[in-house]
Amino acid sequence: MDLIPSELIKKKRDKGVLSGEEIRFLISSYSEGKIPDYQMSAWLMAALLNGMNGDETHALTQAMLHSGDVLDFSHLPVKKVDKHSTGGVGDKTSLILAPIVAAAGLAVPMISGRGLGHTGGTLDKLESIPGFVTRLPEEKFKAMVAKFGLCFMGQTDRICPADKKLYALRDVTATIESIPLICASIMSKKLAEGIDALVLDVKFGSGAFMKNLNDAENLAKRLISIGELGGKKTRALLTNMEQPLGAFVGNSLEVEECLAILKNERSPEWEDTRELSLELAAHMLELGGAARSRDEGRAAAEALIAGGKALAKFEEVCAAHGGDLSKLPKPTREQKIEAPREGFIRSYNNEQIGIASLSLGAGRLKAEDQIDPVAGLKIHKKIGERIARGETLFTLYGSAVTDFAPATKRLLGAVAISPERPPAVPLIAKVL
Repeated sequence: MDLIPSELIKKKRDKGVLSGEEIRFLISSYSEGKIPDYQMSAWLMAALLNGMNGDETHALTQAMLHSGDVLDFSHLPVKKVDKHSTGGVGDKTSLILAPIVAAAGLAVPMISGRGLGHTGGTLDKLESIPGFVTRLPEEKFKAMVAKFGLCFMGQTDRICPADKKLYALRDVTATIESIPLICASIMSKKLAEGIDALVLDVKFGSGAFMKNLNDAENLAKRLISIGELGGKKTRALLTNMEQPLGAFVGNSLEVEECLAILKNERSPEWEDTRELSLELAAHMLELGGAARSRDEGRAAAEALIAGGKALAKFEEVCAAHGGDLSKLPKPTREQKIEAPREGFIRSYNNEQIGIASLSLGAGRLKAEDQIDPVAGLKIHKKIGERIARGETLFTLYGSAVTDFAPATKRLLGAVAISPERPPAVPLIAKVL
């Protein structure tokens, strides 16, 4: 080794700035098994505590990106665009915006993730559709993007393997909550998709990893900087995650909500899901050159839903993945939770709602847990809405083995009801 790992740990421990060469050495050596977990853990902790500047974060992203395959879609005659969300409760927009954008003639090579902590994952939602396969070889992924303009796939061992290895280490060494490390993890995977443009949905609030708007804006600016340094058009929307998005939390339940929106069914219960999906799609269409402005992109997205083309694209891609929407599983049991008093919904502890859905079986409390595709819940009232004593606040859904008791207790403690209506908070706080 030309460089010595312990010296680089010491340099970051003492708040030094690592060069691109030093960061590339760390990442490549760790990926190849030349640096042990204990040394990389020490460096990650030093990076978390002392931070990394923009050049370091860009170098880390590039090192992780080039640790494996970088997909090439340059042969396609259309622009390639994608969306990334930092995660939330009931966040299901990918299933709506991706077919909209593909139906508009752009390509969407979407490498998605599974549920993380209290937040849901796109792959888990899609795999609630019987037969839907997301574990694809790269060649099939590329062929489906070329044929249909859209394909969903999980991260493979050949795409950003350094990120996969580092993330597993961060997960068990309390080094997740570092903006530079988060940025490098997100952007290395997105840049590996071979895209031309990226729209970021950076969430803030009790159901997000960034709990306040300032932290979310800081993260968004770092992500945009990395994207632009990587030659990609990048835009970020800062969106509210103080309450679940839409009406449903849970995998097949969220697919049903998305299908209703793609069928152009309107309801106040999921109007926020529809609104955010259309806005994200509008920005994707603008950055991808399919629209001259956000307004034109928004009008095009609405027309693609109203005319049935977005639904037809989702059905086509679903079938290509092996999925059978006609067999989408339904819950066999449900239980209602009533409001203990009258008033207005003042706030939700959205993280606790996400954890309640996990306890029902909609996500994983442990890595080896099996997801119940029909488990989940419905939120009947949005923040600011009036509720009467005894009116349904939540409905829990599950199967024969579902235990509703833990979620019931957690959900009753996750809502605040007050005599006065709270001020309205916008769904989209800012566009960067």
